[in-house]
Amino acid sequence: MSKVNRFSKYRRALSQLARAGVRQLVALVGVIWVAAPAVAQAPRWEVVAEDLRHPWAIAFPAPGQFLVTERDGRMLHFGVDGTRRELTGLPVIAAGGQGGLLDLILDRDFQTNRWLYFCYSEAEGSLRGTALARARWLPDQPQLGELQVIFRQLPKMTGNLHFGCRIAERADGTLILALGERWNGMQRAQTLDNHLGKTVRIHKDGRIPADNPFVSQPGARAEIWTYGHRNPQGLWLAPDGVLWLHEHGPQGGDEINRIEPGRNYGWPVISYGEQYGGGKIGAGITSAPGMEQPLHHWVPSIAPSGFTRVSSARYPNAWQGQFLVGSLKFERVHRIGFAGSAVSDQVLDAPIKGGVRDIRQAPDGWIYAVTDLPRGQLLRLRP
Repeated sequence: MSKVNRFSKYRRALSQLARAGVRQLVALVGVIWVAAPAVAQAPRWEVVAEDLRHPWAIAFPAPGQFLVTERDGRMLHFGVDGTRRELTGLPVIAAGGQGGLLDLILDRDFQTNRWLYFCYSEAEGSLRGTALARARWLPDQPQLGELQVIFRQLPKMTGNLHFGCRIAERADGTLILALGERWNGMQRAQTLDNHLGKTVRIHKDGRIPADNPFVSQPGARAEIWTYGHRNPQGLWLAPDGVLWLHEHGPQGGDEINRIEPGRNYGWPVISYGEQYGGGKIGAGITSAPGMEQPLHHWVPSIAPSGFTRVSSARYPNAWQGQFLVGSLKFERVHRIGFAGSAVSDQVLDAPIKGGVRDIRQAPDGWIYAVTDLPRGQLLRLRP
């Protein structure tokens, strides 16, 4: 129906309404309501907080409250009323380049034990490495307490690239930490005598679980869970215990992998990417015996960061069980679905300004994201 005809119909209905008695009023209003076309609402991001300095991770300590890490070394608490304050008691953080205060998660029993876990870049002279610490944060306190560094990546390396630094807590109470190969250590991602390009598994006090896959292997680091990674930037643990990880490739070849203990994920022997400016990585192969294939990869790279899976009834049925992955490069969010061997990859129809550093579904069912800008934002996704 054309706009002219549709509006003529409305005018005729209003004319009838003017002449109608009270008994006809409701019926005529119903005619107008049914005739009006439905307007589909596109998803949109609304601002929860702004003027954040390169925010990196979000956590949800209580309804209506947020903890946000900033790469330059600040941890901020946002109250229900929107007030913000900086928490003190952090260790010395070597902020610079891609390093700084990075990922943050709350203990699954946070409401009773008040433990939180965060990873960051740590200096030793001119060398840098990723470290994992825990601390207690009591309600309404301005500082963290009982700070303990429970893991340090070895060896530390020069440079400020590829710290990785995503954390997940398994159902058995152990922690998984995803680590980058620090750029200069790319070849060492394939050897087990170091933590470069690895995921590691530890207890919450730093002890090494006795059932880690390389505990009994001579010369191997007992903390190692998987190896052959480049620069992990997203880690998500499913309720069924399946661990999902995505990581940056070089020029092309960003990957999503399902992480299983003891497996080799190939970097830098296999890759769907190439050298910056062109040229093969190693032999230029994409598969090799004993090395895992990604479930999905991107060429060109999107620089994925942040990882969550939609399970909230606040969002459309078509989204349920699908992943949301932020893109630092293209300033957008991808909605990824897996159905057997088929993969769907759609860009979310919700414009966003700034590279997406973290994206998480909160206990209240809303999805939140932070944008990695000098004046970044904390955003809520409205369906």
